[in-house]
Amino acid sequence: MTVTEEPGAPAPEIGQARRRKEDARLITGRTTWTDNTVLPGMLHLAVLRSPMAHARITAIDVAAARERPGVVAVYTGRDLADEQGSLPCAWPVTTDMVNPGHPSIAVDRVNHVGEAVAVVVARSRTAAADALEAIEIDYEPLPVVLDMEQAVQDGSPLVHEHTTSNTSYHFVFDAGDAGTGADTDAAFADAEVVVSRRFVQQRLIPAFMEPRSVVVQPLGDNYTMWSATQVPHILRVMAAMVTGIPEHKLRVIAPDVGGGFGGKLQVNPEEILCLLIARRLGKPVKWTETRSESLMTAHHGRDQVQFVDVASDRAGNVKGLRVRLLADMGAYLRLITPGVPVLGAFMFPGIYKFPAYRFECDGVFTNKVPTDAYRGAGRPEATFAIERIMDELAVTLGMDPLELRRKNWIGAEEFPFTTVAGLEYDSGDYATATEQALALIGYDELRAEQRRRRDTNDPVQLGIGFSTFTEMCGLAPSRVLGSLAYGAGGWESASIRMLPTGKVEVVTGSTPHGQGHETAWSQIVADSLGVPFEDVEVLHGDTSVSPRGMDTYGSRSLVVGGTAVVKAAEKVVAKARRVAAHLLEASEEDLEFSGGRFAVRGTPGAGMDIQEIALAVFAAHDYPEGIEPSIDAEATFDPDNFSFPHGTHICAMEVDTETGFVKIRRYACVDDVGTIVNPTIVEGQVHGGLAQGIAQALYEEAVYDAEGNLTTGTFVDYLLPSATDLPHFDTGTTVHPATGNPLGAKGVGEAGCIASTPAVVNAALDAVRHLGVTDIRMPLTPERVWRALHTGGDGGDRAAEGSNAYGGARTTESGYESADHEEAGQ
Repeated sequence: MTVTEEPGAPAPEIGQARRRKEDARLITGRTTWTDNTVLPGMLHLAVLRSPMAHARITAIDVAAARERPGVVAVYTGRDLADEQGSLPCAWPVTTDMVNPGHPSIAVDRVNHVGEAVAVVVARSRTAAADALEAIEIDYEPLPVVLDMEQAVQDGSPLVHEHTTSNTSYHFVFDAGDAGTGADTDAAFADAEVVVSRRFVQQRLIPAFMEPRSVVVQPLGDNYTMWSATQVPHILRVMAAMVTGIPEHKLRVIAPDVGGGFGGKLQVNPEEILCLLIARRLGKPVKWTETRSESLMTAHHGRDQVQFVDVASDRAGNVKGLRVRLLADMGAYLRLITPGVPVLGAFMFPGIYKFPAYRFECDGVFTNKVPTDAYRGAGRPEATFAIERIMDELAVTLGMDPLELRRKNWIGAEEFPFTTVAGLEYDSGDYATATEQALALIGYDELRAEQRRRRDTNDPVQLGIGFSTFTEMCGLAPSRVLGSLAYGAGGWESASIRMLPTGKVEVVTGSTPHGQGHETAWSQIVADSLGVPFEDVEVLHGDTSVSPRGMDTYGSRSLVVGGTAVVKAAEKVVAKARRVAAHLLEASEEDLEFSGGRFAVRGTPGAGMDIQEIALAVFAAHDYPEGIEPSIDAEATFDPDNFSFPHGTHICAMEVDTETGFVKIRRYACVDDVGTIVNPTIVEGQVHGGLAQGIAQALYEEAVYDAEGNLTTGTFVDYLLPSATDLPHFDTGTTVHPATGNPLGAKGVGEAGCIASTPAVVNAALDAVRHLGVTDIRMPLTPERVWRALHTGGDGGDRAAEGSNAYGGARTTESGYESADHEEAGQ
């Protein structure tokens, strides 16, 4: 949608840095979170969780717990076994994928620490929690499977005894077979240079601000569920399928939700348990997790071992890319667990013109909390791998890492460009974004300083790291999701209600959890209908108010949900035009619509505002026959393509070689997210994404001990950065509108998180490569950096040494070697 400014007309809303409508109530706490909900006669639920990572449950005694003051009921897995079903997995990525099933509460076996084994229902939250101590459970320990590379070996203990291996699926995409690229084996056989690396994407915890919470109220055979969820519409469908409650008898409400980052894109065991128990007792039931429960049992993200091979000629022209992944599923398959690495499969080639490409992934079961979507969901992992391997190739060839990128990236004149993975990138200009980022960070001066520090053997060395990235947003064309066996579509719905007083209600199926929908949608509607920004109210998050929707994840809200709003507005204008033509006694063809007003062409002064038409329709005193008295409209939009934001991120990093301490000296990024509806919201999304991406590089890691206990189960041990830990960000934008939606928007919610991690790691390595360091395992803690500097390896607890069993790179005393070629040639 192109917004033009007429002489004398108010400035377009799109592009204005409007303060967010929703912030006053969110910041001051004058709102309703799920945990604020208090209902008459409400009972409270507390969950007893397994201290064992893998064990049989041999006995449970709940008699003493039932006698505790305030306790109404106690349930075990056996009590609910006949009705709890299995939590859904909506993405069977291969036809032979193994899904072991996932009970909301364990019946006779536990498969990770924190799995629910009993539930207490009491009249207060404290009474329920206290009664957990009176439950006695006997366990028979079983072998614990934690390491993916060991889990896929013959003879490994099984996570699930009824399966034949710990591999859930083996997914392959080969560009040669798909007809989108050349033969990969031939490309590598003919290559002059092959570089192979093993990268580790550590396990992360979403760590959203508001803990998960759910309240269920039964009213006869109808149920209302309040949940701190990103996906009320999906949750309603899936909960109905799991519990057998008819969908039309179940209402799901997501009130204001305090963050999600993919961690609330889920059907949680506790949501199902609250439904089942409310149905049994006929009473409202509430559960709110503690922060330790959240870190221990909410799904985790990332956790991949990546084996990456790149082939090129000696001049640096890339010839082929091979990627082999081990992706940790955890103990169970959650809603989209197996699909997360598959999403990334199509983004490993990044912005580069690879002629050949092959991707393989094994989804592996371990005795850990399941993984699932976390900000970026597969694309950060892919971007990290390709941006790291391009730096490694540059080092091997003795080339400047930026020059290597320029040699191989897609030129601005080549858009639209179909990649070796079969995606059509619609628009962009990587060179312009990069030049702006170089200017922002002061690149030449930093390089000069780096040389001075090296020449003087300064103990604090300086490095510069690049990440020139793209990602696919706007999940997604339904036909594409269908081809990947995803269990739902990628459309989005919106409706617009014109009220008699001229106010506008916008109902959206995109459910916000901090993104600013109410503000951005109001700006879109203000421009589309010519009504004041303040006259627009956005309604969301309640399946009775907004019955159709696919919710919020994958940077799809503006690209897909916002476009649905535009389409609904177009229908409102079309219906209003017919009414205006009748009331003005003119033909529809003679009416011009601008700034919210219909004017008769060639008749000055003759016209009506669309808000006047809304009142006339309400009265319906003078209305054309055969037309319903309404200008309200609904639209559903299904995109034809993904959108592809891109950008260049540059990090300047100081590394203290004596202590291992790292510090970001400067950070600059220029992102192209297409048309910008609200610059303030975009800036906030970029800053938040940068914080999370940098946190993966430097701070965050979910760590398990040898028995499968999460040792980072509190914020004392799981390190989140504060504002004081992060640098000032120098940000900029370029604008190349997306061609697949009328807004021209590309999505911004995940860009910073996707791009920043490899920029930071590449910068740290650039600082110390001349000292013999070839890799540092994330997060780059002072200890790991020091160990990489002084003892070799990647500084992690387990360096990548010897030949690995998965067939990737191997390490020798002199450096990395490919399984097939030496780095510098065959």
